[in-house]
Amino acid sequence: MGKYTLFSQKFTRLVIIAGLIVVLDQLTKAAILQSMALHDSIPVIKGFFSITHIQNPGGAFGLFAHQSEGLRRLFFIFLSSAAMVAVLYFYIQTPGTHPLLAAGFALIFGGAIGNLIDRFRYGKVVDFLDFYLGELHWPAFNIADSAISVGITVLVMHLLFNKMPE
Repeated sequence: MGKYTLFSQKFTRLVIIAGLIVVLDQLTKAAILQSMALHDSIPVIKGFFSITHIQNPGGAFGLFAHQSEGLRRLFFIFLSSAAMVAVLYFYIQTPGTHPLLAAGFALIFGGAIGNLIDRFRYGKVVDFLDFYLGELHWPAFNIADSAISVGITVLVMHLLFNKMPE
């Protein structure tokens, strides 16, 4: 197989994985925006998990949430764009012998796109997956955040163990 064909297959895999994440992320966020008022909550597993409509103007864990909207928007759009370029570079550099690592980068890329769309559209990110134990809450998150977390976990495992099961 030629180098162009391998690159084409690799690019197709990126588009499929990242595209699936973006579509699932945006569909679930649209469903939340259309069916729930801000801060409404639907218990799924009492005392553990609810679907709760949250809009996060900051970054992970509300980082920079109290800064001005213009500064936040500029900062997070720039940061997300730079991260996407870096992830795309690492995806392209990942050898074909590491498909799980490449999939991890594709998950991160798709998640970054999903949240970047929110930043452009709303100036904040729509979150709705709300896990908690009694009064102890994990910050709400979404499909894009989940994809980023799984992708980073794959990357960290690869870095720690220098090898992933393929």
